[in-house]
Amino acid sequence: MRKTKLLSTLLLSATLGVAAFSANAQDHGFYAGAGVGQSFVDEGAYDDEDTAFSVFGGYQFNKYFGLEAGYADFGKIEPKGVGPALEADTAYLTAVGTLPITDSFSAYAKAGFHNWNLDADLPGVTGNTDDSGTDPTYGVGVQYRFTDRVALRGEYSRFEVEDADVDLAQVQVRFDF
Repeated sequence: MRKTKLLSTLLLSATLGVAAFSANAQDHGFYAGAGVGQSFVDEGAYDDEDTAFSVFGGYQFNKYFGLEAGYADFGKIEPKGVGPALEADTAYLTAVGTLPITDSFSAYAKAGFHNWNLDADLPGVTGNTDDSGTDPTYGVGVQYRFTDRVALRGEYSRFEVEDADVDLAQVQVRFDF
């Protein structure tokens, strides 16, 4: 009796597990996209914004969790007064948690690390002065799915660059494969 009950429980668990996996089969896979928006810096001698671009790709493990890697170009930031103009870009890797609200609409949050590169155009210095490093990044967004393959996202992210913060607000298009 005990073995039959144990075997029945294991068989039922396996069946439910396969059914759950099959029901979520459309909720996983690779995706890629691109975005355009505005980068903002308000730190010390810098209070400026510029047009920013990004490309990204990732893997959605289920409808609640994915990993995303990408590249963002923050554009050129001018100082308030005297100082060098800065150009920055970054490559990032983030974990993405998604909260489905309806079949087409969801909210998400992401957090991870980015490897930034900062170029300062210093007057009187031949060539640019470069700096780079790795710091945390995080953001929030909303996504509206037009079809199973195409979604529009609105995202606000923060990229820490040593002791400064670069904010990025974007509209993105995501394509699922």
